[in-house]
Amino acid sequence: MQQLTSYLAGDWVMGKGDGRTINHAVSGEALYQVSSEGLDMARARRYAIDKGGEALRAMTFVQRATMLKAVAKHLQANKESFYALSYETGATRADGWVDIEGGIGTLFAYAGMGLRELPDDVLWPEDETIPLSKQGGFAARHVLTSKAGVAVHINAFNFPCWGMLEKLAPTWLAGVPAIVKPGTASAQLTQAMVRSIVESGLVPDGAISLICGEAGNLLDLLDEQDVVTFTGSASTGKKLRCHPNIVARSIPFTMEADSLNCCVLGEDVTPEQPEFTLFIREVVREMTAKAGQKCTAIRRIIVPQAQLENVTRALTAKLEKIMPGDPGQEGVRMGALVSLEQRNDVQQKVDQLIAAGCKVLLGGKADTSLPGAFFPPTLLLCLQPDETPAVHELEAFGPVATVMPYGDAEHALSLARAGLGSLAGTLVTDDEDIARQFVLGAARAHGRLQVLNQESAAESTGHGSPLPMLVHGGPGRAGGGEELGGLRGVKHYMQRTAIQGSPSMLAAVSKQWSYGAAVKQNAVHPFRKHFEELQIGESLLTARRTITEADIVNFANLSGDHFYAHVDKIGAAQSFFSERVAHGYFVVSAAAGLFVDPGVGPVIANYGMDNLRFIEPVKIGDTLQVRLTCKRKTAKPQKSRDDQPVGVVEWAVEVMNQEQQSVALYSILTLVSRQTGDFAA
Repeated sequence: MQQLTSYLAGDWVMGKGDGRTINHAVSGEALYQVSSEGLDMARARRYAIDKGGEALRAMTFVQRATMLKAVAKHLQANKESFYALSYETGATRADGWVDIEGGIGTLFAYAGMGLRELPDDVLWPEDETIPLSKQGGFAARHVLTSKAGVAVHINAFNFPCWGMLEKLAPTWLAGVPAIVKPGTASAQLTQAMVRSIVESGLVPDGAISLICGEAGNLLDLLDEQDVVTFTGSASTGKKLRCHPNIVARSIPFTMEADSLNCCVLGEDVTPEQPEFTLFIREVVREMTAKAGQKCTAIRRIIVPQAQLENVTRALTAKLEKIMPGDPGQEGVRMGALVSLEQRNDVQQKVDQLIAAGCKVLLGGKADTSLPGAFFPPTLLLCLQPDETPAVHELEAFGPVATVMPYGDAEHALSLARAGLGSLAGTLVTDDEDIARQFVLGAARAHGRLQVLNQESAAESTGHGSPLPMLVHGGPGRAGGGEELGGLRGVKHYMQRTAIQGSPSMLAAVSKQWSYGAAVKQNAVHPFRKHFEELQIGESLLTARRTITEADIVNFANLSGDHFYAHVDKIGAAQSFFSERVAHGYFVVSAAAGLFVDPGVGPVIANYGMDNLRFIEPVKIGDTLQVRLTCKRKTAKPQKSRDDQPVGVVEWAVEVMNQEQQSVALYSILTLVSRQTGDFAA
């Protein structure tokens, strides 16, 4: 029988012995042997750090983001080979789409975030300069740098592709190599994707390693520069979090664990409303997608006592039409669990829930005569959820959920929180007051809450769909971690350090100019320079312009803004300003008139303005002057050889009056031509 090889220290290697057998989830056929016995974890870690870590840290955030995008495109082009293997794990095409293309989409999303929001540098200034002295000569800012270790990703079996890629995306963007240990029951699919990435040549050697089998002594070898991320059962996660070496060295550890997520039907919803149908559809989908093997799946169905019979009747009618079957056959909506071991575990948990007092409304027993790991959709009823702790503690990790009634809104909240920490929850209601009270009472126990009604349903991504830009994690039992969450996920693999010094020194370290730092001036207008020619801190001090009454009147007529503080002499005299003042947007327009070079040149367009603040009023007779300073530069990768090479330049704009007081501060973003391109086919 074929043994799944691991990819360590740049080679595909086999473990000793037969190890564990992976069986086909549908046919029961033995497919692979998995063993990591005897593999040199110390060498694998050192190779990842010395080869992959050094190469990744040398790349800028923009280069890493470009790499992520290239890997995503490569995997997308080869997705059908992954779908074929996904079938072995019992997944339908729809299940595979969430895992395979959902994971690839996460790479694309992080690539986009990196290209849009991160600097073209290896150091990430996290905030603006913070003054620490009266005269402005001493300041600080926080910067993020890549850890010099390796990220160990311990993943669950239920999402062999997405589970890996949603961790790899922020890890690589942070400049850290990864050692991936997938769940054994579906490791063949993870291995196929890793092999495809390695063979593509798109990532540095050592950027990714793979352990098929046990992690051995890997956790004993880690130090304070390493990071561990875990997805799986809460019990296993707690054991790993308390690993002596992780505790002794304060190694960052994040955990995303299975939780007893809930879906709550609002008191306002009746069977005649569209929200009732949405509720039933959401519950059925979450119970049966991936045969219920999702860490975000709905396990507790919380409904008003008055609607209990209507809900159970509607759910039973929908679920009894869904029979597990061969996911390769047309029309099959639910496949198998990943393994017979998993099926047995689900059966054990269902039996325990029944013994605790739950009633079976549908399903409840696996057909053990079938060779595959099939388990029927199972709906349980718990009439006394306050006196039955098992329904809030035991999770059957399959197509199983329990209906429970509540008496009033506060009771519903107490049941929602009874899971002691959940990844996701859904409230179905069309009442805004009910929604607000639910969020106020339930948010502290959830990582994500969806409020579902007819308006949002058409475009909702669903109760259980983690999104790259939103936090994926939850408190308590759910692990206390925050995987994903946009750039928050990247920061987990980096070190935050407060840097103190003069503003000029901080600008030199961060490669980003900030107010108070020294500026550079020369005779050539900065708008006459190409991207490569511009220097951070390069500055222009403009000529002056005195503001007249005619300026204010003309701008009011042009813009249609006749606010009394600008045009009503009597009203303005009685106002906060005591006299008429110029429109803020006129000040911005006048500033542009002072600093813009009008001729054709390297500057292509102004496409944005950030952080605009009006500091002091501008009155008739005030004289304005502008200082324009190059704050930061980010080269944009070319999409094709024919694209004009460009970069984004952020300019700090300070508008001052005749007293040298700042009257407006903001940043503008311009597209500036580059003299040379960097397109790589």
